[in-house]
Amino acid sequence: MENVLVLNANFEPLNVCNMRRAVCLMILDKASLVKNGRGEIHTIGASFPRPSIIRLQLMVHKPRAKVKLTRREVFRRDNCTCQYCGCTNRDLTIDHINPKHLGGLHSWSNVVTACAYCNHKKGGRTLQQSRMHLMKIPQEPPASARYIYDHYLTLYDDWEPFLRGW
Repeated sequence: MENVLVLNANFEPLNVCNMRRAVCLMILDKASLVKNGRGEIHTIGASFPRPSIIRLQLMVHKPRAKVKLTRREVFRRDNCTCQYCGCTNRDLTIDHINPKHLGGLHSWSNVVTACAYCNHKKGGRTLQQSRMHLMKIPQEPPASARYIYDHYLTLYDDWEPFLRGW
């Protein structure tokens, strides 16, 4: 199934849904077609456009977006690069700068990507105790629409104008 970008009534990106859900929203007049670059879906009695982007008819309250703290997102933020030595091999792990057993929190500012060698070398010690240095200070990634939906842009480049500026 292909993905469809769902926009709010003010053209703010809300989420991504599958083609079936998007066509159902359009049939029920809950959404309208913004961009169709994929042709049509033919049934026995009718044909429907295969949307790439749809817009909801009514405004929906969207809670403020936050990027979830997951292993995949930490790797994405750090560009799959060890924050101690700079290597980009596939043997990457997650390291707590201030270890949890010493009171360190599981937060964006305390978690970095590390290769297995550097993680083992640092062990359960702080940066000062291990005499290691970070390449950059970890921060929470931006919760912009561009960052959240960036991995879809390789497949759906026609979404880019609708993600810019949010």
